[in-house]
Amino acid sequence: MPFDRQQIKTVAAALAGQGVFIGTSSWKYPGWRGQLYDEDRYVWHGKFSEARFERLCLAEYAEVFKTVCVDAAYYKFPDHRFLDQLVSQVPADFLFALKVTDRITIKRFANLPRFGHHAGADNANFLNADLFESAFLGPCREFQPNISLLIFEFSHFSAQDFEHGREFVAALDHFLGKLPRGWRYAVEIRNRTFLRPDYFAALARHGVAHVFNSWQGMPPLDEQLALPGSRTTPEFFGARLLLRPGRKYEEAVKLFGPYDQIKEPYPEGRAAGARLIQEARKQGGATKGFIYVNNRFEGNALQTIAAMIEQAGAG
Repeated sequence: MPFDRQQIKTVAAALAGQGVFIGTSSWKYPGWRGQLYDEDRYVWHGKFSEARFERLCLAEYAEVFKTVCVDAAYYKFPDHRFLDQLVSQVPADFLFALKVTDRITIKRFANLPRFGHHAGADNANFLNADLFESAFLGPCREFQPNISLLIFEFSHFSAQDFEHGREFVAALDHFLGKLPRGWRYAVEIRNRTFLRPDYFAALARHGVAHVFNSWQGMPPLDEQLALPGSRTTPEFFGARLLLRPGRKYEEAVKLFGPYDQIKEPYPEGRAAGARLIQEARKQGGATKGFIYVNNRFEGNALQTIAAMIEQAGAG
């Protein structure tokens, strides 16, 4: 099924009415011009302006989809200005999933320039509930009606970080128990060996969702869906279709850019995404589903979504 802008707009609205919110991971992709975006909107002095596009394209995205995942919040605590700029561009019923800033979820800073003098050091604020509440939740409170999920994304932990998965689960359980109620929290992990009953039980105790995620070292989505207890709360779930398992992120970037077309279909991944759509629809809105697709999954998230919707029988 090709990406038909008007058709997807109609289907996305209908699905949202049934409690199924489907969108993409980020939205500032020039490769989507001619599919989702009208290039003429971003021409300045006779030329396509990338700065104008990045500043204004969210409003056009929100004409079609009802939700998007915001990666930017992962790299810097969001402030009022940042959140207001997002919310002011979208309709009142549009929902943002925010990745919680990595200052909360990194145990040891990688040796990367962006971490400055923290590079290579232990993170004193790992799972700091007070910092999360003040620096992240504080600015978000005014915009809560427009927030779908708050996602704690944990990068792969080494044995030096946690020798055993149960140590991570204990730390996570303690952290989740301190969080203010009233938000949809979700946890995304990258250690496949942590997908055990004690992990799912800890999330369930606090009404937190496991994010079904397709990633390099994680089991395929259908395997995660089959794990007992993986649906940790009946109220909502999250899913992020990011990478085909076994593929490195850097490889996908080189292979799939500029993300204007599907270059390598991943039928099993699509089928799992379609299954999630079907499951949420059957709940009649009782269970809200938030499903986000990345360009690195097949090469073009828009066409992946169209194919999943068709396979789910929702198109």
